[in-house]
Amino acid sequence: MDFKFYYSGIRVRDLRRSHEFYTRAIGMKVVASGTMPHGGKWVQLRGRGSDQTLELNWYPEGSRFYAEYAVGEELDHLAFKVGDVKKAYDLLLSKGATPAVTPGESKGTEVYVKDPDGVWIELLGP
Repeated sequence: MDFKFYYSGIRVRDLRRSHEFYTRAIGMKVVASGTMPHGGKWVQLRGRGSDQTLELNWYPEGSRFYAEYAVGEELDHLAFKVGDVKKAYDLLLSKGATPAVTPGESKGTEVYVKDPDGVWIELLGP
């Protein structure tokens, strides 16, 4: 199974404020944005000359991804593109990951496992 690192996601408290910081202060450009099925919002940014993407994620209170903000918990998740999400999910569980959002619970691309330290890993299909 090939895992291609795709982006890092961070949870933000104020999407507009964070968006303005990364675009104005750092010079990143928006490459995609949208609304999640549970009402959360996301913006993907990329710096000049980079293939890596930073995703800013804002989650509404009451969604399964919402959590009170605590200093040090800014990293939200890492995302990998895989050829088969279900196979990758099962493979990672067999290698020590724990379930976070199963393929059966998924709404769109919301398939996640947790690494041994609890960091969420999103699996994205082709």
